[in-house]
Amino acid sequence: MDFIHLEEIDSTNKYAKENITQIPDGTVVYADKQTAGRGRLNRKWDYTGCDNIYASIVLKPSKRYKDCYSNLTQLLCLVLCQTFEEYGITPKIKWPNDIQINKKKISGILAEAVMGEGELKGIVLGFGINLNTTQDILDKINQPATSLNIEIGKTVDKKEFLNKLTEKFCLLYNKFLEDGFLLIKDDYIRRAGFLKQEVTVRLPDKDTCGIAEGVTDTGALILKDKNNKEQILLIGDIL
Repeated sequence: MDFIHLEEIDSTNKYAKENITQIPDGTVVYADKQTAGRGRLNRKWDYTGCDNIYASIVLKPSKRYKDCYSNLTQLLCLVLCQTFEEYGITPKIKWPNDIQINKKKISGILAEAVMGEGELKGIVLGFGINLNTTQDILDKINQPATSLNIEIGKTVDKKEFLNKLTEKFCLLYNKFLEDGFLLIKDDYIRRAGFLKQEVTVRLPDKDTCGIAEGVTDTGALILKDKNNKEQILLIGDIL
């Protein structure tokens, strides 16, 4: 993968989308400072210092959108977990693609497709990682959060982490385009921290509760309500 380094930007995803035709396939855009980062459901991603990761991967797999592209966030989620594990920690996935350590968020992912003239121009796979953050900054975030440096007790080299992450992503990416979520399903489920638990899922129009029974072959959440009726949730976020 190639890299585009920006000192400061409002959003790496926004930059990548606006320049999608000029940015080559497989390029990682990353910034030292991101002033208006966003997560899923239009949540704000806080700036926590220049030694953290604010990045977006530009992908151009085809000119036609395929169903498996919606699972690219889960692929990146798994790859992030594998990278964290190299540092001796045990991350857990909160469906569909948040990563937690001891129930504290350490990373989030946001994918956005760019369409134009009836074809797919590209997919922007954005992610933020608390890599080197002080506890006082984390305490100001509106949910429990942690950082890799705090978990392992030392500063983490940002470029080294990015290189490990992108190498792992590249190893799986082409095969993932062929096989979809099934390629990673078992590894994803092994790291799931939500299964067999009562959860609340935020949908576009409401919240729904139930037991997280499993994940389908396409990455959807199987939720069983109080009447033992199963729902298959294609979109949403566990709160």
